[in-house]
Amino acid sequence: MDRTGIFAGEDPFALVRAWLTEAEASEVNDPNAIALATVDDAGMPNARVVLLKDIEPGAFVFYTNYASKKAQEAEGAGKAAFVMHWKSLRRQVRVRGLVTREDGAPADAYYASRSLKSRLGAWASKQSEPLSSRASLMADVARVTLEHGTNPKRPPFWGGLRITPVEIEFWADGAFRLHDRFRWTRADAASPWSVERLNP
Repeated sequence: MDRTGIFAGEDPFALVRAWLTEAEASEVNDPNAIALATVDDAGMPNARVVLLKDIEPGAFVFYTNYASKKAQEAEGAGKAAFVMHWKSLRRQVRVRGLVTREDGAPADAYYASRSLKSRLGAWASKQSEPLSSRASLMADVARVTLEHGTNPKRPPFWGGLRITPVEIEFWADGAFRLHDRFRWTRADAASPWSVERLNP
């Protein structure tokens, strides 16, 4: 198989990291942005942009309020998908996989690395719930600041979601829309990857 150049390698996670590193030098904002897709209990799809915060040796992690729609839908189905698209590189990565929580030390460490206002905001925001006004949100921030001080612990309702992929597709723009696509698939997290080239 002619998987050379930007597609070369035997570890898809290393390949995603390499592409992301390139994007960090060329994307204007948020090269780690992903369009996350989930479905609700009725099978109705939903999508939104979130920030990918970690590429582990075998999974991808982002952080959220566990009461948010995205967390409820991802955990409810136990599955999710996302796409990273870099216009500056004319490349994208598509991922489909299984969802589990990251509710331990890595979540604590990431929460502690955030700005104080972001940490307090995580306590104050009832993510995805109706909000009467911006003023009421700011009042909630003031209240939690008094309650939790300047070094708040991670809220029990906030942490990471890990997507362990069973499919990763690498796509690069080609002349005349004859794009290059390689799909990595595996039966489960313990199985070896197989790779195939796809038609544009």
